[in-house]
Amino acid sequence: QVQLVESGGGLVQAGDSVRLSCVASGHTLTRNAMGWFRQSPGKEREFVAGVGWDDVATSYADSVRGRFIVSRDSGKNTVYLQMNSLTPEDTGVYYCAARSSYYDFVSYAAAHYDYWGRGTQVAVSS
Repeated sequence: QVQLVESGGGLVQAGDSVRLSCVASGHTLTRNAMGWFRQSPGKEREFVAGVGWDDVATSYADSVRGRFIVSRDSGKNTVYLQMNSLTPEDTGVYYCAARSSYYDFVSYAAAHYDYWGRGTQVAVSS
């Protein structure tokens, strides 16, 4: 039973930085692609960033590229999302997700991920 638990969210001001963490338990996910998604009120869940099974390939949504950095610490079974230069448009609930098959690439589609955390709220004030 894979469990993903996110942490690190909170209320911040525009221009601040926040680092989110996602700890996996129940199964080692070092060979699985991991993704971060977010959902704002009234909007669909959208892809933010992801890291491939090799810990080298990363993908970003256009809206966060150059500001956010996704990384993984395989020894800790943890994935991080470093968020810099935050804007109010970055407000939302951030979810960590994992693909169940080994050696899959990062996908922008939420339907391709099999395991999800409960999310952590990030609110950015102007």
